[in-house]
Amino acid sequence: MKLFRIPMRGSVLLWAILTQLLLCRNGVFAGNGTKACKLGTESSSQRKVLERLEPLAHRNLSVEVTEEKEKYTYVFQLCGDAGGVPNAGVIQKTIDSQDKPTIIGSYTSTEVIGGSDWVMLLYHNGDKYDSHCNQEERKAMIMISCNKNTEAGNFEVILEDRDRLKDCFYLFELDSSAVCPPVQSQLSAGSIILIIGFCFVAVYLIGGFLYQRLIVGAKGMEQFPNYAFWVEVGNLSADGCDFVCRSKNREEAPAYRGVSADALDEEPEERDDHLLPM
Repeated sequence: MKLFRIPMRGSVLLWAILTQLLLCRNGVFAGNGTKACKLGTESSSQRKVLERLEPLAHRNLSVEVTEEKEKYTYVFQLCGDAGGVPNAGVIQKTIDSQDKPTIIGSYTSTEVIGGSDWVMLLYHNGDKYDSHCNQEERKAMIMISCNKNTEAGNFEVILEDRDRLKDCFYLFELDSSAVCPPVQSQLSAGSIILIIGFCFVAVYLIGGFLYQRLIVGAKGMEQFPNYAFWVEVGNLSADGCDFVCRSKNREEAPAYRGVSADALDEEPEERDDHLLPM
């Protein structure tokens, strides 16, 4: 019996390729997930709105509903084949039936409108109605609203408006954080400067303390970085405060004019020569 061995480097390369293919299959590298959507009228503004929905790409979102004793499953995918049906953005499948899924809208005919915290996605060119709406093509409208607590919420059916002669549509709703406006920073320029200043002070104190302690071998208060300098600064600050803030003069004016303060401070010399014997 022969055993076939793959070299170590070859096996690592093989596993890397298989992992990359698997990630691409699951949509991890879905940087261009919205590129598959074809706009009816290509425009940069609509394309930017679509790019906001990038986190929702490559996901099948579904919901089950009961309509007139029939149970249906609606499946939605952003710029991808919903339920595996080619070119279908939204499909309708009858539960417990082998009938072909009905295409509600196709992502090859997309229209998108965006606001500050919402996006309206429209898929046109669905399957034609049998008897309603003058047998025009179906159309899906997906209202995606901001919800910061979920990346992709529950996909819900709001209504199917087919009691008219034309412009019938299916309306769906979805909550997602993808359409929420970016969070503005609450810090002012002054706050940022203060934070940076505190960081510098902390680095200075900690780094200086470690240097004085481990390298210089200082003990006690001398471990404080530049201790002599800060002591001098403190003394000078105290002298300046004393000079500026004190209102009382340090030296009292002499009581008599013409006599200096230095003369008053000198102790009088005792004259006891007359007590000596002659």
